[in-house]
Amino acid sequence: MTGALRDEICRVGASLYQRGYVHASAGNISVRLPDGGFLITPTDACLGTLEPGRLAEIDAQGVQTAGDRASKTLALHQRIYASDPDAHCVIHTHATHLVALTLAGVWSPNDIVPPITPYFVMKVGHVPLVAYHRPGDPAVAGLVAARIETSRAAGTPIRAVMLERLGPCVWHRSPAEASAVLEELEETARLWLMARPAPLTAAQIDELRRHFGAAW
Repeated sequence: MTGALRDEICRVGASLYQRGYVHASAGNISVRLPDGGFLITPTDACLGTLEPGRLAEIDAQGVQTAGDRASKTLALHQRIYASDPDAHCVIHTHATHLVALTLAGVWSPNDIVPPITPYFVMKVGHVPLVAYHRPGDPAVAGLVAARIETSRAAGTPIRAVMLERLGPCVWHRSPAEASAVLEELEETARLWLMARPAPLTAAQIDELRRHFGAAW
C-alpha cells in the first residue's frame, strides 16, 4: 500500500510540474496513511523529480520515521488532516494565476474568485483567502483549521484555501481528486483575470445544487 501511494505522489508531482502548475522547488504533496500517519514531499524538493524512497514518512504521533527532511509546511498538512476526516491528500503549489490574483486583488476574502463556471461551483466550491504569513509559519495551520470548521458549520464545507502571495492549498480523497481541484481552481483564476465575467446567477447556482449536490 505504502509503495503504491509513494508512486502516486511522484506521478502527480511530475504531471503538475510538466504542465506548469508548479515550478522549481515550490509546492508540496502529502497523503494520509491507513495507520494515521502520512507521507509528505521533502523540503525544497522539485515535484517534477520526486523519488519514492526519499519521501518523508510521518507517524501518527507526528514524528518523522523515514525519508528526507519533511516539507516546512508539515504543520499545515497535519492540521488539515486533523480538521477534515475526508481529506486523504493535500497539495500546495505556487500556481501562477492564483498568486497573481492575490497581488491584483481577490474578489472577496471569503471567495477569492466568483462562481463563474459550473465546474468551479461543483468541483471546487468556496475558496477563502488566508492573509500573508512567511512560508512555513505554523500560525497558518490554525487559521486554515478555523476556516475548515467555520465552513463546515455553515453547511458549505471547503476543500481549498488560498495563501496570500504563496499559492493554493487543496485537499480531497485521493491525489488524483486533489490534483483535479487544484487544476480547476487555477484555470478559474486564469479565466477571471482574463475576462472578468459576471458570476452565475443565484438561480443557476441553485440548479447546480439540485442536480449535482453542489455545496455552494
